Amino acid sequence: MRVTCVQFDIAWQDKPANFAKVRTLLAGAGACEAGGLIVLPEMFSTGFNMDVRAAAEGQPAPAEGFLAELARQYGCHVLGGVVNTAADGRGLNEAVLIGPDGRQAMRYAKMHPFSYAGESEHFAPGEAPVVAELAGTKLSAFICYDLRFPEVFRSASLAGAEVLAVIANWPADRTEHFQALLTARAIENQAWVVGVNRVGSDPNVRYSGGSVVIDPRGRTAAIAGDGEAILSAELDVEALRQYRREFPALADARRGWVRRLDGR
Repeated sequence: MRVTCVQFDIAWQDKPANFAKVRTLLAGAGACEAGGLIVLPEMFSTGFNMDVRAAAEGQPAPAEGFLAELARQYGCHVLGGVVNTAADGRGLNEAVLIGPDGRQAMRYAKMHPFSYAGESEHFAPGEAPVVAELAGTKLSAFICYDLRFPEVFRSASLAGAEVLAVIANWPADRTEHFQALLTARAIENQAWVVGVNRVGSDPNVRYSGGSVVIDPRGRTAAIAGDGEAILSAELDVEALRQYRREFPALADARRGWVRRLDGR
């Protein structure tokens, strides 16, 4: 399966401008392949912000409609970050996967809102990882700060996920953490890992890209720099399965072991 990562400078709270930018980058890339996967960053249509009303989809849902448009146009699955509203009025920072038929194939809400930036005050947490089937493999998606919590990735892998996608607005100040943690998630879960970040700046933070595709042995298959880019790589899922059979570290994981040791 071929994955195409769209790394770009997100225009602040300007959905039409961001849709136009993605269309232009993909049209000039020639890298999309029917049956593949296109991945866009977290909150790709607005940038990472705490103004739920400005970012939320509403009806009709423009960002989700745009993902469906891309999916039908390229005959691919498309994954991107959107904002919706939780029952308590807070936002939901979501990753939505749309199939080539334009229909939803997966919806995941970020389990770990970024408290350091106040996200937990404005966004409700998701409940659990989600695993979806596509193109003969299984994928689970996570969002930015989730990357610091390996137990949720392990849960997805033990449920069958072979591709772990992380969509992000990851700040330049912690670029090294992004690369190191993505590599660790690939090695410990014997999975393909796809990390898609943005570049540029919003009113508060600078971003340095570094979108990357990492193989199940922790080797970098493709990596972007700090500018706008289309990053593509072939995910060899059969080689992943063979590696898991030959070196069964994931199979040896103790199910259900993660727990507090203080009895609380």
